[in-house]
Amino acid sequence: MCMQVAWKQMRVVVALLVTANLSATYAQSTGSAISPGTGAVAPARVNLQQCIEIAQQNNIQIRQGRLTIANSELQLHQARLNQLPTAVFQGNQSINGGRSINPQSNEFVQQTINSSSFQLNTSATLYNGGVLRSTVKQNELALQAGQQELNATQNNVSLTIAQNYLNVLTGTEQLAVAQRQADVTRAQLDRTQRLVNAGSAPEANLYELRATLASNEVEIVTAQNTLDLAKVALLQAMNVPINQNFDVEPISVPDPGLDPYTATVQQLYDVASTNLPEIKGADLRVKSANLGVQVAKGGLYPTLSLNGNLNTIYSSAASTVTPNGQSTQQTIGFITDPVTGTQIPINTSAPGYDRTGISYGTQLSNNFSQSVSLFLRVPIFQGNLSRNRITTAKIQQQNAELTALNTRLTLRQQIETAYTQVKAGANRYRATQAQVASLEKAFQVAESRLNAGAINATDYSIAKTNLDRARASLVQAKYDYVFRTKILDYYQNKPLSFN
Repeated sequence: MCMQVAWKQMRVVVALLVTANLSATYAQSTGSAISPGTGAVAPARVNLQQCIEIAQQNNIQIRQGRLTIANSELQLHQARLNQLPTAVFQGNQSINGGRSINPQSNEFVQQTINSSSFQLNTSATLYNGGVLRSTVKQNELALQAGQQELNATQNNVSLTIAQNYLNVLTGTEQLAVAQRQADVTRAQLDRTQRLVNAGSAPEANLYELRATLASNEVEIVTAQNTLDLAKVALLQAMNVPINQNFDVEPISVPDPGLDPYTATVQQLYDVASTNLPEIKGADLRVKSANLGVQVAKGGLYPTLSLNGNLNTIYSSAASTVTPNGQSTQQTIGFITDPVTGTQIPINTSAPGYDRTGISYGTQLSNNFSQSVSLFLRVPIFQGNLSRNRITTAKIQQQNAELTALNTRLTLRQQIETAYTQVKAGANRYRATQAQVASLEKAFQVAESRLNAGAINATDYSIAKTNLDRARASLVQAKYDYVFRTKILDYYQNKPLSFN
C-alpha cells in the first residue's frame, strides 16, 4: 500500500521538470540523441526533457489517445452537419422488351422501350425535441474531455519517465558512494601494508582491511547492477531498445531547506482541483452525460420536417400524333344479306395521321414536376424504447458523477499523503544529516586510533561501514525530500525550479 501511495505521488514529478524548463539547467547532450522507432540506438547522453519527448513520441497509449481525439473531432463535425438539410439525387436508366408499359402514358405496348427517370429529394428537420442541438453540445464536451484525458495520459507517461530518471540518478549516486568507500579502504590498506612491513602494526589488521575492501567491491558490483537495471527500466519506459552505453545528465539539486511548508492541505486541494487535467476531464464527462439525458428525452417529442421533390422522366415510346390530310377505309363490322345470306362489310373513313417521337430534352422539360410537403412524426408507442434510452442515459450520468467524485477523493488522498510524506521526509533528512555528522567525527577518531595502533582493523571497518551507509542514506533522503516538496509545489500550480 505504501508503495502504491509513493507511486501516485511520484506521478506528479513531471510538472516540476517540464514547467521549470530544465533544458536551461542541463548541459547540452554530448552524444547522438536516441531515435524513436528505430531498431538500433546509438550511444547517447540525454537529459530528462529529451527522455520525456522520446517517450511521448513512442508511447502507444498517447498515440491511441490522439486517435480518440481525431475520432471525437469527426463525430462533432458530423453532428454539426446533421443540422443541415439533406439532398439526395436518384437516376434510373432501363430497357424493357416485349409487352411493356409506357412509363409516360401507362399504356401497354408491344415494343422495346428505353426509359429514364430522375429525382432530387431534399429534407430539413424543423423540430425534433432539440436532439440535434444537444448532440452537438454533447460531442463538443466529449471532445474537450478527451483532450484533457490525453493531457493526463501524457502527464502519466512523463511522470513514469521522471521516476525512472530519478532512479538512474539515485543509482549513479549510490555507485559513486560505493566507489569512494573502496578508495578510502584502498588508501588505508596501502598505509597499513607499509606499517606491517615496518613491524609497526599487526598483520591481522591487514587481513581485516582486505576483507573490508572485498566487501566494498561487492557493494560496487551491487550498485552497478542496480544502476544498469534502472537504465533498462528508463529505456523500456521510453519504448526504445536497450543500449548499454546509454547515460543521463545529472540534475543539480541543492541542499533542501527544512522550513515548514506554508500551504495547507485544503489550499493545495483547492488549487489542484481546478488545474489537473484528470479533474477537468471528469467534470466535462459529467456535463456530456447530462446532455446525453437531454438527447434521450428528445425521443419522446414529435419530429417535424420539410420535404421537397423534383421529378422528371423519359420514354422512347413517347410520341405525338399529327393529322396528314389523308383518310383510310376501315372495316368496323359486317351485316348479313337476308336474301343471299352473305356477309356484307361495313366500312368507314378514318382520317390519317403521322406519329413523331419526342426528343429527350423535350420530354425531360415537359414531364418536370415539383412537390413540397410537411412530415410530422408523433411517437405513441415503440415498445418503451425511448423511456429505456432515457433510463440508460441517467445511469451513465450517475456513473460519470461518481467517477468525478472518486477522482476528487483520490486527489485529496494523494495530497494528504504527499503533505505527510514531506514532513516525514524533512524529519528523515534532518536526522540523517545529524547522523552523518556524528559518524564522520567517529570515523576520524577511529582512523587516527588505527594509525596509532590503538584499535584493530575490525573496529575501524565498523566505523567506516556505518559512515558509508549513513552517507548513502543521506543521498536518498535528500532526493526524496526535494522531490516530495516539488510535488506539493506542483499541486499549487507554481513555476518550479531546482535553483
